[in-house]
Amino acid sequence: MATSERLEIQAMARDFAATELRPRASEWDERRALDAEVFAKLADLGFLGMLVPEEFGGLGFDFATYVAVLEELAWGDASVALSVAVHNGPVATLLVRHASETQKRRWLPALAAGEALGAFALSEPGAGSDPTGLSTKARRNGVGWRIDGEKRWVTNGARAGLVVLFAGTGEGAVGAFLVTPDTKGYRVGKREQTLGLRASETVSVELHGVAVGADAVVGDEREGLHYAMEALDVARVGTAAQAVGIGRAAMEHAATYALGREQFGQPIARFGAIQEKLARMAERLAAGRALTLDAAAAVGSTGDGAAHLRTGLDGVTARAAIAMLSASDAATASADEAVQVFGGYGYMRHYPVEKLLRDAKGTEIYGGTSEIMRHVIARELLRDMGDQGV
Repeated sequence: MATSERLEIQAMARDFAATELRPRASEWDERRALDAEVFAKLADLGFLGMLVPEEFGGLGFDFATYVAVLEELAWGDASVALSVAVHNGPVATLLVRHASETQKRRWLPALAAGEALGAFALSEPGAGSDPTGLSTKARRNGVGWRIDGEKRWVTNGARAGLVVLFAGTGEGAVGAFLVTPDTKGYRVGKREQTLGLRASETVSVELHGVAVGADAVVGDEREGLHYAMEALDVARVGTAAQAVGIGRAAMEHAATYALGREQFGQPIARFGAIQEKLARMAERLAAGRALTLDAAAAVGSTGDGAAHLRTGLDGVTARAAIAMLSASDAATASADEAVQVFGGYGYMRHYPVEKLLRDAKGTEIYGGTSEIMRHVIARELLRDMGDQGV
C-alpha cells in the first residue's frame, strides 16, 4: 500500500478515535463495558476486516497499515483497540492462512462485516505462558469431536460469534477448532476484574462436552500449536501498536498540561526536568513504533505461513517479541512520567493519565509478559549462535 494511502487511512482512524472513542473512554472504563454501537461503527469503516482479503469482504490491508490503525484506536481507547486487535489479528489471520476454503467463505465475510466478533481461546489456568501444557482435550466422537476443559483470559469471549479454540488431540498434539458460543456445553464463566483495560470483556470459558463436527478443525488436527505460535506473533505486533498508541496519548496529555500549568511564574514546560521527561517519552515511543513497523513487515512477508521464520533474531518471532517488549516498556514509562508531570492531579481518577498508566501496564502482560518476551529473544539469539537445544 502506498504511503499516502496509509496516511489517509491513519488520519481517518485518528478522527474516529478523537470523535467516537475518547469522549466515551472514561465512561466505558467506569462501567467496565463498551457500547455495542462502537463495533457497528468500526464495521462500517471496515476496521473489523482489516486483514481479511477483499475477495472475502475485507479491506486486505498490509500489516503496516493495520498497526497504524491500531495505534490510533489505542490512542482513543485501549479497550476498543484490544478487542479489534484480537478479532483482526490472531483470529482472522489464522483463518486466512490455515482454514479451508469452505471455512473461509463461511467465516471471513462475517468477521469483516462485524456479524461475528472473533475470540482466541488458548490460555488456561495452568497453561498461560506455556501453551504446550494444555489440559483442554478434544476427543473423537463419531464423525466429530468432543471438547472438555477450561480457558482463561478470553478477550471478546462473552460477545464473540466465533471462537478459535485450542485443545489437545492426543499424543502431545494440539488442534485448532472453530466453536460458536451457542454450542451446547460452551459456558461463559466469570468476567475478570482487571487493573486496566476495564471495558474489555475478558472472561473464562468452560467446556463441558462441546460437540463439533470434523469441519470445525482448522488445517491439520495435529498442527494447532504451530498455528497458535504464528497467531501469537501477529498478536504481539498488535500489542506493540496498541502500546505505542497508549504511550503517545500519555505524552501528548503531559505536554499539553505542562504548557498550561504555571509554577513560579512560568509554564512548567519551561523547566528542564519536565522537558527531559517529555524528550525521553518521545525517544522511547519513536523506537517502539519503528520496531513495531519492522515486526509488521516481517509478519506480512510470511504470506501463507510457509516461509515463516521461527528461529534467529531475523525471524518473525524474535522481531515480534522485541517490538512488544520495547513498545510496552515505552508505554508504561511514558504513562508513569505523565502522572508525574500532572503531579497530584495525575493521581486523580478524573484526569486521563491514571487510566493510561493502568492500560499501559496490560501491554506488558497479555500475549506474553515482558519476562517471556525476554526469554523468547534470548532463545532466538542463542539459536543464532548455534545452540539448537533452547
